[in-house]
Amino acid sequence: MIRLERRVETPRWLALGVPVISIISSVVAGSLLLVATGKDPIDTFSRIVERGFTSDGAMSATMIAATPLLFCGLCAAAAFRMGVFNIGGEGQFIVGAIAAAWVGLQTGEALGPGAIALMVVFGAAAGAAWAAIVGALKAWFNTNEIIVSLMLNYIATNLAYYLIFNSESTWRLLEGSGKQFPQGRKIHADAWWPFSHIGSVDIPFGFWLGVVLAVVTWVLYRKTRYGFEVDVIGEAPRAARYAGMRTKRKVVAVMALSGAFAGIGGAADVGDVRHMLDPKGLSAAGYGYTGIVVAALARLNPIAVVFVAILLGGLNNAGRALQGPDFPAGLVGTLQGLILFFSLGGEVLARYRIRNLGRARAAVAGAMGDGGDE
Repeated sequence: MIRLERRVETPRWLALGVPVISIISSVVAGSLLLVATGKDPIDTFSRIVERGFTSDGAMSATMIAATPLLFCGLCAAAAFRMGVFNIGGEGQFIVGAIAAAWVGLQTGEALGPGAIALMVVFGAAAGAAWAAIVGALKAWFNTNEIIVSLMLNYIATNLAYYLIFNSESTWRLLEGSGKQFPQGRKIHADAWWPFSHIGSVDIPFGFWLGVVLAVVTWVLYRKTRYGFEVDVIGEAPRAARYAGMRTKRKVVAVMALSGAFAGIGGAADVGDVRHMLDPKGLSAAGYGYTGIVVAALARLNPIAVVFVAILLGGLNNAGRALQGPDFPAGLVGTLQGLILFFSLGGEVLARYRIRNLGRARAAVAGAMGDGGDE
């Protein structure tokens, strides 16, 4: 008989090896699928690396693509560490974008660059409030946070569509082409977020903000009482209650923090790239769901989230650049799904070990027999 037995402590080599093995396994599985469909896997993956990382301008586009994944990865990691499954990063990202776009439209001309700080604050507040709804329902009514957060994703998406396509709201362009073709109104140019440059690579301000938040989150979870309580509640909620920890408040706080990250990501998407509320673009991108893959591959480590976001950002960038009849449609999404699958499988092996009870019993019986002979 074989069963899984929880490890007392995960070996360091295994913790570091799980993400690497997950990526290699997904590449191998993806290669088998390519071979089965008559494609050359070596040529396909070399083109992905070239268009995602090594060709002219590739890294600049990859850093832009990585920024929303960084925030959504932090969103998922912050909640998952406590065993609260926030699948609503998508909706929290969108409401953050709505709030930030409003700030950019209302204050961009008056405040200039000062509007950037307000966009961050309003985006964070909107995302936190949206996620806190899930946390409060989970804490006091024991609702399923997965279902509630998913439902709120649809509400946020439809709200954004309503503001642009079915109303004459502040967010919608009502002059010129906007009368015939509904579209978002651009925020004032002074509220656009700046880019920095390292060599030939352009890096958006939102990415640097995400890196700072990743470091702060790592310190928060590793070096403070808050992080200790989150880990205890996640591992042993009953013990946490007996120890006097306010578990209900902590659930709401963790969900709010998680949503704030996604909300800032929505603000960064408006400030860095789109400069308007773009419901179609946001819903098509699916940043919130890809953020779950980022968090899983990073093993919920905020620092690792930064590097995984760059990796998957490059993958997404390459997928967009290579779209065409000679590039397998859906390959990028398939690879992301395989990465998530193998990451979760690797996480099981990292947390548990396989034990053969039949062999263990035979060994005990043999030892007892040897002792009896003596």
